[in-house]
Amino acid sequence: MIGEILFQADNISKTFGGLKAVDNVSFALRVGIVTTLVGPNGAGKTTLFNVINGFLASDSGAITFAGEAITGLRPNQVCRRGVGRTFQVVRAFPRMSVLENVIVGAFIRAPTDAVARDMALAALDRVGLVDQAEKIAGGLTTRELRLMELARALVPHPRLMLLDETLAGLGHDDLGGILGVIRQLRAEGITVLIIEHTMHAMVQLVDHFTVLDHGRLIATGRPQDVVRDSRVIEAYLGKKWSDRVAVPAK
Repeated sequence: MIGEILFQADNISKTFGGLKAVDNVSFALRVGIVTTLVGPNGAGKTTLFNVINGFLASDSGAITFAGEAITGLRPNQVCRRGVGRTFQVVRAFPRMSVLENVIVGAFIRAPTDAVARDMALAALDRVGLVDQAEKIAGGLTTRELRLMELARALVPHPRLMLLDETLAGLGHDDLGGILGVIRQLRAEGITVLIIEHTMHAMVQLVDHFTVLDHGRLIATGRPQDVVRDSRVIEAYLGKKWSDRVAVPAK
């Protein structure tokens, strides 16, 4: 049901040597809500994603998804439970067609090759790329690569999408199509957690902000509140924002 808690992270920590990349982070994601995870480079955002979907094991803490503990599960197990993932650098098979690239993601659920093909075509249609299905992936534009990766993550019908800088490398004219797909996911009741640095797009798109700095959660809440938080301005947004936005007294 829209608004119910789908995902919960409790006191997640991950250390590399002496560096605490994620430091005791707790947050929840609700059904059908788009949340952005922001913060300066090195804040721990991608590390947190990697812990959530099983690429890294946390040092401590617990993660639940749809009421089930998923802490310590492998990536394929997390995916089967309904968590999709894109990456900051698109992981394409450049000599394969767009359709073949997306079919790879379908086999997590598809019982046969024919079903996998049908699922992949449906996913490409959802992102507006079905007319490029037979094109070789190595010839795609950055925008098309991002859409193809979105389709591959969508093909197993996830309930939660983790998007790692899906807008990276896109010009202003290319943003609309990607943002439209994300809005459609929300309309379908899919929960989205997106890492992004394009703050103006995020303020317009998302329902909720979660901000990390040096691995720690420093703010969470509605976009209009978080961008006025003095801690967020100091750690991430900088003087340009503080000049334009009146920061409420603490």
